[in-house]
Amino acid sequence: MAPVKKARPSAGAAPGQGDAAFPMRSVVIGVMLPALLFSIAVGVALPIIPTSATRLGADLATAGFVAALLPLGKILADVPSGALASRIGDRNAMVLAAGLGLFAFVGAATAQALWALQVSVLMLGVATAVFHLARHAYLTEVAPVDKRARVLSTLGGMHRLGYLIGPFLGALVIVSSSLGPAYWLASGCALATLVVLVAARPPAGERSRPAKASPPAPLLRIVGHHRRLLMTLGVATLLVGAMRGARQTVLPLWGEYLGLDPEVISLIFGLSGAFDVLLFYPAGKVMDSFGRLWIAVPSMLIMGVALAFLPLTDSVLTMSVAAGLLGLGNGLGSGIIMTVGADVAPPDGRSSFLGVWRLFQDTGDAAGPLIIVAGAALGSLAGGIWVAASIGLLSSAALSRWVPRFSVHANRTTRRRAGLG
Repeated sequence: MAPVKKARPSAGAAPGQGDAAFPMRSVVIGVMLPALLFSIAVGVALPIIPTSATRLGADLATAGFVAALLPLGKILADVPSGALASRIGDRNAMVLAAGLGLFAFVGAATAQALWALQVSVLMLGVATAVFHLARHAYLTEVAPVDKRARVLSTLGGMHRLGYLIGPFLGALVIVSSSLGPAYWLASGCALATLVVLVAARPPAGERSRPAKASPPAPLLRIVGHHRRLLMTLGVATLLVGAMRGARQTVLPLWGEYLGLDPEVISLIFGLSGAFDVLLFYPAGKVMDSFGRLWIAVPSMLIMGVALAFLPLTDSVLTMSVAAGLLGLGNGLGSGIIMTVGADVAPPDGRSSFLGVWRLFQDTGDAAGPLIIVAGAALGSLAGGIWVAASIGLLSSAALSRWVPRFSVHANRTTRRRAGLG
């Protein structure tokens, strides 16, 4: 794909569509509320997956691997989820994903062996991939270009808010020695997601099934046509995913390393989520007003510093400071990868392209935890964390180099060059 030098059609609705593109039933109830509920369910489970694994006989490195099965499941499902959403429609794909997530949480709640927990976590990763792709593709299609970052950062904010609420709810029900009630709580949230999605009737004019199915050949053509973008900006996306994946895994593992109780780890995880939700709408406003790089680069640098500081912590207080800084950096970048993906996605084959786009993000999401797990397996959890921290510098440099090359919305300079004012 050639560098951006002039204005070109963007995926999504035109700026003139205004707020009419966001009816209460189809977007707020049909997308944002289910996104919040599903994220609460995942937020309940994430902090206790390593602890569940250790109670089923896993050592620290194996527990980290079990936690990494969630992003690995997303990798397996990313490209197929794009084809699925193209065939059955974004809303139907979300319904299917919520049902699969419900089965995954029930499986984790009833797991009596390590392999059963592993299957459940992998299944949850698959469900998460389908759910995230479907909601991203839908909002990319209907969001006005001049409000795209705010819409998608709000969607990211729902994800972060769920990750804030979920661990605190989980901590309330795992005060006792059993972790089962937390997984049953997550199951209830997944069921509520399913009910809301079914109850939110598709609006008039929204197709529940595309006019034409998407065979494998168009996907291959899309990848071939955009190979330069994917091998440059896609790699930058992979690095961002690695930073975010490391954040999700490192806090529970470091809490286990310090010997903290599961409810304390959940509370620290929730504290990080509290900082995470503070900036999602302001971040979107800045991206819409000044460009994507004004948010993307500072976000990665802050997260890198926070990860580098974490191995120096040795108490609940100092670990909480590092967790808060991690949440602040992650929240600042709320929606950035979805927004850049929407900027560069072609109108023809959008869902398939976004499936490949999310594959890069989720590959990084899996690589981040695996880097930390490798450090733990080699006898230095801190070393693995510091390697992950260095990705913050690499990702900020890669974004600075490649976002202006392919997105006219990178900053004000690229917008002026593209004739967008």
